[in-house]
Amino acid sequence: MQKNQELKVLSYVKKDFQSAFQGENMPKLLYVGKTRPAASAHPRIMHSHEDFLEMVLIVSGSGEYFIHDKVCHVEAGDLLIYNSGVVHDEFAGNKIEIGSYCIAIGGIQMPGLRRDALIPDDCGQIFSCGDAFEEIRVLLEMMYRNLSECYTRAEAVCNGLMYALLEKVLVILHCSDQTERETIKPNELGFQIKEYIDEHYTEPMTLQNIADYLHFSPYYLSHVFKEMSGYSPIQYLIRRRIGEAQTLLITTDLPITRIGEMVGYETQNYFNLQFTKCVGMPPKRFRQNFVVQDIEPKPRRRMRSYALAR
Repeated sequence: MQKNQELKVLSYVKKDFQSAFQGENMPKLLYVGKTRPAASAHPRIMHSHEDFLEMVLIVSGSGEYFIHDKVCHVEAGDLLIYNSGVVHDEFAGNKIEIGSYCIAIGGIQMPGLRRDALIPDDCGQIFSCGDAFEEIRVLLEMMYRNLSECYTRAEAVCNGLMYALLEKVLVILHCSDQTERETIKPNELGFQIKEYIDEHYTEPMTLQNIADYLHFSPYYLSHVFKEMSGYSPIQYLIRRRIGEAQTLLITTDLPITRIGEMVGYETQNYFNLQFTKCVGMPPKRFRQNFVVQDIEPKPRRRMRSYALAR
């Protein structure tokens, strides 16, 4: 052992250091989620978040996710950043298992960007963590464990960890040579179809309705949209509705019947049928299994769960 190997024991913070998060830019942690690979059989499908951003760390597996207006390849080591309002679908495909963490943060106001945005809206959403992967994974695991197991002052601890995580992410964004790894090219008409469905998915809708609005034949619209997104317009509509229903089941105490009505289903039976077909379990079971309640000292082990920061 060299004599000088352990002489340096103090590492100082630079005196001119200033956090990127101060003043009006004071983020708030909303929840942290953990998805074990087996949960791919019960996907968190097509949805968006209107008043906060979400980040997802892929820790194992690979597959294709639909993000905004294209199909993108994701793999272990990737960090996905969804600004508020970005529609995303985490269904990777049958028999494909992907493990991940997710974190929801509200109140971010970065210089030059709109509120609840961490990257420009015209930027790709996938970034490689590189050497920072393990540090980010550990931070997310610490946050998830503190919240899900109701440790003393878990919210305060996790709020501090959130700032550390965001600073690490800013380094990744600064150093990134990120390019979009898209497998299906977007197109203008396909995006118009998507926009129409996103704006009207809670209303009665058929392929003919969309065709009449855009003045194209139903067959042509279906072909164009399938090329862009991997889904037919009606498949996208169903997944958009069910994804919004999942959000309401996770974040509210609304009755399941009311949630079905809010996302465009007139009967409870048909809503249950479509939900079970897309997610692999009925809405009542999804609500019971996918949220870690803060009234339980030691929550039972779940395939996928969200620990809420209250």
